[in-house]
Amino acid sequence: MTDVKVSVTFRHTEPTEALKHYAEEKIHKVGKYFSRPLEAHVVLAVDSRERQVAEVTMQARGVTLHGREETTDLYAAIDLLVDKIEQQIRKQKPKSRLKRRKAKR
Repeated sequence: MTDVKVSVTFRHTEPTEALKHYAEEKIHKVGKYFSRPLEAHVVLAVDSRERQVAEVTMQARGVTLHGREETTDLYAAIDLLVDKIEQQIRKQKPKSRLKRRKAKR
């Protein structure tokens, strides 16, 4: 598992240590897919009672992943966001392997 540097920003809501810790913990689990250090910026925002938004931008060597989820609960939004990022990673992995094979020839 690689090191993930996570920064969490709160918009229109009080920053809570529990939400920050939960987001960092979930994003750290994504680090298992990479061999090099990552940087992740998580934005947790509350637009209204019905719209709570979680966004993440992750940067690894040569790859930038971005995800956004809206639900009525920030914890659920973080969970859905991590699932979305993992799906993007699984889709990206074969493409990067193919590029490396073509470069070796």
